[in-house]
Amino acid sequence: MGLPIMTIVFNKSTETYKRRALRHNMPEPELRLWSKLRGKGLWGHKFKRQYSVNKFVLDFYCPQQKIAIEIDGDTHFAEGAEEYDSERQQIIESYGITFLRFTNAEVMENIDGVMLRIAKLIS
Repeated sequence: MGLPIMTIVFNKSTETYKRRALRHNMPEPELRLWSKLRGKGLWGHKFKRQYSVNKFVLDFYCPQQKIAIEIDGDTHFAEGAEEYDSERQQIIESYGITFLRFTNAEVMENIDGVMLRIAKLIS
């Protein structure tokens, strides 16, 4: 009898070090959004930060609604990053997860608009 899918795909122990390191080095836009999402901050929905799916670590994830949120910083605009991000997103979406993507600037300049887009998906 095999392991349940939750232990095979989500928050794999092989990714623990990477998740922990990312949590301790969150950029300012991620910290800003986390301050709004943490502790069931959006209509009672729990979000987790630095949650892994397969070999990829998501910035934020709502297991109840199966929503992934990514904040794209400068590295996402480097050469080759668009193809990598697209492939990564397709793999994550193959698990039935809805994917939301925001830029650093969107979070820093329009946090209310970001929260509204997330809330629309949850409602």
